[in-house]
Amino acid sequence: MAGSEKPGEPGKPSPETAHRPDGGNRDDLERRSRELNEALATKLPASRGKDDGGPGSGDLTGFGQAIKLSSEFVAGIAVGAGLGWLIDKVAGTSPWGLIVFLLLGFAAGVLNVLRSAGLVAEPKGGNSRSDPGRNDGK
Repeated sequence: MAGSEKPGEPGKPSPETAHRPDGGNRDDLERRSRELNEALATKLPASRGKDDGGPGSGDLTGFGQAIKLSSEFVAGIAVGAGLGWLIDKVAGTSPWGLIVFLLLGFAAGVLNVLRSAGLVAEPKGGNSRSDPGRNDGK
């Protein structure tokens, strides 16, 4: 059935673009590519534009972040253990100061890691009762 062909069928060029070797889709492809690049530029964070895109460009950034987080965690535990040991020596409460302050140091280390990673908000300065956002009449 030679007469059943429609000009808009997929895979077949329309009569006005039949003379082009690419079927006339080049302009449409370039337009859609520009629109996609613009949409991606607005959705991607600005820090992604700083990468040179080469292999291993984000490796050192991730390594630095890992060192920072692990050192904050270890520092919290070390400070807690040091304070506990010092209190035990001064007060003579053998293991209890070390145990309590080691646990407090662990909790402080976890909190510092969560703050550094951005998973927990930084504490606001000032009195919480003077918050303008409070809606409880105080």
